[in-house]
Amino acid sequence: MEQMSMQKRLLLAALLSIVFFIVYDFFMPKRAPLEQNQTTISQTMDQSKAPASANDTPKSNENLASNEIIATIKGQSYEAKIDKLGRIAKFYLTEDKYKTEDGNKIELVSQNPLPLELRFNDSTLNADAFKVAYSSDVSEIDASSEPKTIKLTQNLDGVTVTKNIKFYPNGRYEVEVNLSKSVDYFITPGFRPNIAIDSYTVHGVMLRNTDDSLNIIEDGDAKEVKNYANTTIAAASDRYYTALFYSFNKPFEAVVDKDANNNPIVFVKTNDSLKLGAYIGPKEHKILSSMDERLNDVIEYGWFTFIAKPMFAFLNFLHNYIGNWGWAIVVLTLVIRIVLFPLTYKGMLSMNKLKELAPKVKEIQTKYKDDKQKM
Repeated sequence: MEQMSMQKRLLLAALLSIVFFIVYDFFMPKRAPLEQNQTTISQTMDQSKAPASANDTPKSNENLASNEIIATIKGQSYEAKIDKLGRIAKFYLTEDKYKTEDGNKIELVSQNPLPLELRFNDSTLNADAFKVAYSSDVSEIDASSEPKTIKLTQNLDGVTVTKNIKFYPNGRYEVEVNLSKSVDYFITPGFRPNIAIDSYTVHGVMLRNTDDSLNIIEDGDAKEVKNYANTTIAAASDRYYTALFYSFNKPFEAVVDKDANNNPIVFVKTNDSLKLGAYIGPKEHKILSSMDERLNDVIEYGWFTFIAKPMFAFLNFLHNYIGNWGWAIVVLTLVIRIVLFPLTYKGMLSMNKLKELAPKVKEIQTKYKDDKQKM
């Protein structure tokens, strides 16, 4: 009985050790993330096609997009570029800790649809939207120390589209879309970043609802187009990075479309003026909390969420006081060892008892090796 108890204790200790290393591996990535585009996702969906929802028909038009840049935004930790179709065509992380081994900046936007891409349900208007270029009131803004706003305007046949985008230093931005008349349209935070792919965490789209429940559509699982009413967060994420929209005061309707590989692509659908909070960047607890605590739902803790989440909360608490992740992890390890010490100590005592009994057991086995019943 004592031996069985010891085995359970050792199993518990091993389990907690595994959980610790999974948490460590998740929150303390190596300096150089995986090469961008290491995992290439076939993106054959027509990028000028409006997503199909319950009452909509997909609209297919010729792809007339251009990479011509009309504005550049420089933040404290990023650099963004807007193309002539009013989309964020490039988004680089400029801090040294996010650079590759070759010293290259990480680019979070690399696949269609691009962030802030606008599509219309009306096929004629949608085709026009991919032919007519936006104009910008400025060609460059510096948002490294304080928020700055850029105004984009597109004059379509019968409809004028205006995007007012306010960029913040940390990768957060706010977008306000106004149309001169009411028409159905879709806007997207973009396809998920494609920097770090692994088997520990979910990659795809996460939707948070007004009742705090979460809908998660993983890569490969978007079999059909679905509408989600009363959505407050729409995030497209890989392991470490995310591109998201959010609105807690005025929930929106999210539409999840799919590409040729059944990877989810999320849009916000409306026919009115729209104001959304948004973010592109690392799933960093401190940044997301500074925007809204509820945005921390975007962080995926993996298989052992029930243990990993409180452990990280404690680790983050230690870091706030110590100021160094390495020492915070050392302290956390010591705390875990102290908590598990009674189990470890009893396990050691049990092992010593077994060692004392081992010669006697061997003696009995030798003495009665020919008599199995007595042994």
